[in-house]
Amino acid sequence: MRDFQTPGRSAVYADNGMVAASHPLASQLAIRLLQEGGNAVDAAIGAAILQGLLEPQMTGLGGDLFALVKPAGEESVHALNGSGRAPAGLSAAAMRARGLATVPVHGIDSVTLPGAVDGFCRMHETWGRLELAQILAPVIAYFEAGVPVAPRVAQDWAQARPLHGAAGMHYLPGGRAPVTGQRFALPGQAEVLRRIAREGRKGFYEGEVAEDMLAALRAQGGSHTAEDFAAVAGHLGQPVSGSYRGVELIEHAPNGQGATAILLLNILSHFDLSRLDPSGVERTHIEAEATRLAYDARNRFLADADHVTRLEHMLAPETAAGLAALIDPGRAMAEPAPLTEAVHKETITLSVVDRDRMAVSLIYSIFHDFGAGIASDRFGILFQNRGAGFTLEAGHANEAAGGKRPMHTIIPGMLRKGGKVVMPFGVMGGAYQPCGHARVVSNLLDFDMELQAALDAPRAFAGLFSGVDGLALEQGHTPAVAEALAAMGHKTRWSPEPLGGAQAIEIREDGVLVGASDPRKDGCALGY
Repeated sequence: MRDFQTPGRSAVYADNGMVAASHPLASQLAIRLLQEGGNAVDAAIGAAILQGLLEPQMTGLGGDLFALVKPAGEESVHALNGSGRAPAGLSAAAMRARGLATVPVHGIDSVTLPGAVDGFCRMHETWGRLELAQILAPVIAYFEAGVPVAPRVAQDWAQARPLHGAAGMHYLPGGRAPVTGQRFALPGQAEVLRRIAREGRKGFYEGEVAEDMLAALRAQGGSHTAEDFAAVAGHLGQPVSGSYRGVELIEHAPNGQGATAILLLNILSHFDLSRLDPSGVERTHIEAEATRLAYDARNRFLADADHVTRLEHMLAPETAAGLAALIDPGRAMAEPAPLTEAVHKETITLSVVDRDRMAVSLIYSIFHDFGAGIASDRFGILFQNRGAGFTLEAGHANEAAGGKRPMHTIIPGMLRKGGKVVMPFGVMGGAYQPCGHARVVSNLLDFDMELQAALDAPRAFAGLFSGVDGLALEQGHTPAVAEALAAMGHKTRWSPEPLGGAQAIEIREDGVLVGASDPRKDGCALGY
């Protein structure tokens, strides 16, 4: 039980349905759709698409999505991959010939095809209950009329890099980032959503919307073609999973990085964390070392599913045992190989459970803040820079190539216990996400924290975040912990911003739903 005399928030308890999202209006819309007879997929689609307006620095129709879906009446989990591929004309050799060592984070080289709209339509066709037009009607109204900008969103907007051309015209009203409470609208995208409501994916990937996107990309020198857009197709597949303290962690398969979270927990399983202070030196040190090792494996092995060959090795118990043996309890190791992909912090994640106990964990992103910084002229669709997730290392599984999906940072998650799904959840925050998944799971299982407390607890990350390497500590850690970690050889620093943001819903054995939403964002959990 939390201390009600200290700042904080309670988890939300309800019977019929629950949503946890990073913006209150998204949570409210999801509940509205559930009450109108929609299911968890309908609610997730509506709330997520709305967040392209509510948090445009984080996500939008020009981005990608991944989702884990547990249908009503069963405990199996399906993985939907709504990530786009590189245009057929992309060439790593050509970029190397230009003297590039990495794919540029901003600009046309990093723009992959937007997979999210196809992913939303595929989810709806497979599991949706309401008509797509009914789901999108309130979303369209918000895009047309606009919404007051929320505090965390305003902060992120002000810190984003400058936007120019069509991106500046659509996303910098009056030539500057909007401030908290200022109304922001995207009427051009309201029209795009009307076309999607009428025509489905064709309304986006063909016709005037596709022509608008192609014109913007070709003007920047992109190789993107109408055939590239028409060929965008997500797919349904099986997730990957691993066990920690008797609970199964379910993650999306590559090209997502979910296997990294499983490996990280497999390494941590060799240590008795439960006897440690959850925000203390020893737990933070062990997690940091395990993170470095798990991410090093990620950088070597994960890529487009068609190019991954070592996934079984990465998830094998003996791999984790060997890596755990490399951890010195009293000393930080030398840094492994650097990250192969650009790091970002811009994503939205949400979780929904309906009255029939369909559960959805969905994550939706344009990669960096405002993606590649390029938008289409007429409709204002921002393009993601997900191609910066490729490497230019010749022969690497994740080497950039036309028609290939880059290694992706965004990962939805679920927990299953005793054969039953007990929690859809997600932790946004770019490269931090596998570490975030592992920390939330460890908080719940090693330290027996209540769900909201597990999201609230201080975080640390041994990796590149906000452009700086080292062991980043949130301010919930004490100076004594930071000093002790530095004495062990860690390059400690205080994180200049919160590490990620999480959303989760527990499905209790008695049927009660418990929703928790990360205070690092503007959002909330709501139930009915």
